[in-house]
Amino acid sequence: MVNAILLSLRPKTLAASLSPVAIGTLLAWQVTTLNWILLTITLLSATFIQIGTNLANDYYDLKKGTDTENRLGPKRATHQGIISLKTTKIAFISAFTAAFIGGIYLMIIGGWPILIIGLISIALGVLYTATPFALAYTGMADIVSCLFFGPIAVGGTYFLQTNTISLDILVYGLAPGLLSTAILVVNNLRDDVEDRQNNKKTLIVRFGRQFGRIEYVTCICLAALLPSIIFIKNGTNCWAQLTLTLPIIAQNQIKSVFYDDSKDLNPTLGKTGRLLLIYTILVSIGIVVS
Repeated sequence: MVNAILLSLRPKTLAASLSPVAIGTLLAWQVTTLNWILLTITLLSATFIQIGTNLANDYYDLKKGTDTENRLGPKRATHQGIISLKTTKIAFISAFTAAFIGGIYLMIIGGWPILIIGLISIALGVLYTATPFALAYTGMADIVSCLFFGPIAVGGTYFLQTNTISLDILVYGLAPGLLSTAILVVNNLRDDVEDRQNNKKTLIVRFGRQFGRIEYVTCICLAALLPSIIFIKNGTNCWAQLTLTLPIIAQNQIKSVFYDDSKDLNPTLGKTGRLLLIYTILVSIGIVVS
């Protein structure tokens, strides 16, 4: 039962919400003294939104009949009947409620921009799979993931600590968003056949598998380049160029995306998640050493 609950939380996906907070915090650390209580609540709120989104995804996919016995991804506890639909619904509502409670403190510090970001994030967490116009079913998930796990999360974290924002921060923030999108691309490549059967119109369903492969490589290469673009623009922090090694680090994942069958992409999905952690470490080194 404990393992089933942990699987439902999908701990491997939490990097998508924690990495942009880490990057935004480190960028803020360059210009101000960090508020550690604020950082802790930011991390907790981001984590609860991610957990709530994962659980809501399980709940609505099962209600819609999208999760079937032919599912290629890891088995979900709700689909297997280990955790009931009612329990899953209570769990995702509780997670979003916890995020909202933490968000009240963040709103007091950051004002209405943080309130808007928090409310939209929670709404999108539900709308990712709920309603006929769900993000995951219309092809909008890639764009929303890039923005909310990227410049919005990084920029929001930075703004909370410094009460300022700049274009450079948003450009930095685009990188983790791109890598979060790369994770989604692998997921959608793996589930392409099942998604077509369930009328789930991801970008890969709409434009084909080759489009998804190109999208994957583009996300990784752009993420690798962005810190160097800032370095060229400002002439500072040459250590930012450490991220240029990312496509080399990701060469096996890139090869897998182009040549492996859908059923063989599960390891690539996990390894792409680790790429986001590796990227965060490389950026962190660049910021700390600069």
